[in-house]
Amino acid sequence: MQLTKNFVKAKQPCAAGYRWFIRDHNGQGEYQQLLDALVAANRIEDACWLLDQFGPIDAVRQVDAVEANAMIFAGELVVRQGIEVDAIVRTGRGIRTQGSIRADIIQAGGDVNAEGGIRCTGDLRVGGDVQAGWGLEVSGKLQCGGQLRAQWDVAVAGEAQIGGNLQVGADLEAKASLVCQQGVKVGGRIAVAGSLKITRGLIAGGAVEVEDYLDSGWGIKAGDDIRAGSAIRAGEGIETPGVLEAGDGHGVYAGLGVRFDAWEVSARVQAQHRPAELISGYWVELEAV
Repeated sequence: MQLTKNFVKAKQPCAAGYRWFIRDHNGQGEYQQLLDALVAANRIEDACWLLDQFGPIDAVRQVDAVEANAMIFAGELVVRQGIEVDAIVRTGRGIRTQGSIRADIIQAGGDVNAEGGIRCTGDLRVGGDVQAGWGLEVSGKLQCGGQLRAQWDVAVAGEAQIGGNLQVGADLEAKASLVCQQGVKVGGRIAVAGSLKITRGLIAGGAVEVEDYLDSGWGIKAGDDIRAGSAIRAGEGIETPGVLEAGDGHGVYAGLGVRFDAWEVSARVQAQHRPAELISGYWVELEAV
């Protein structure tokens, strides 16, 4: 894609960026070459603005490794080893690497797939799926438009929004609220400092600890205690061999998404002891071992 000064000016660029375009490139240039030149000149915000205006391309850039201050590519980035970026790695399409990804900010219009781990010291924003062969660590906000899968731990410091299923091989820790538009399956424990809202069901191999409310559109099943600082709500049943406990003044609600006459089958509640705050659901005593 060839950009001209009239084409760029119509997008209302900032004065400094437009002067650079006229002065250094005579008011014309190939789209990706201009992105590369802006990054080389450390004009990262201008490069991001240009990508916002003109969007992704179908090109694929294949390299052995990426070690840079920033990487901004309008197509798909394929890296045979790893990605080490101080500031931002951003693509119009996806990112694939046989190694790990480390950057301050990670943004991709498509999928992000790393056979190693993903470590982001700022925000992670991905339009498609995120897959990590190891763990995933995000020190800022996380926004994933599709599925998110990690074989090891997932730790997120900021608010997290996931458009598809969330699957974690080990522990899940979120230091703010987490919203998942599909289901959540975690091999270990879940600890959420805010609220946890799930459109479908929740399965955890360990304990589930949520400081605010816990809301699951389907059922909740955990391998240890289920505790929340506010209400616990499930569209179907709730099952734990440990303690089931809502916050002071709040209740435990099961069967919110099924007919009352189906509670015995679809809204069963099992725990070590019957919660005093159980408001709805069909209580079933745990079988003695």
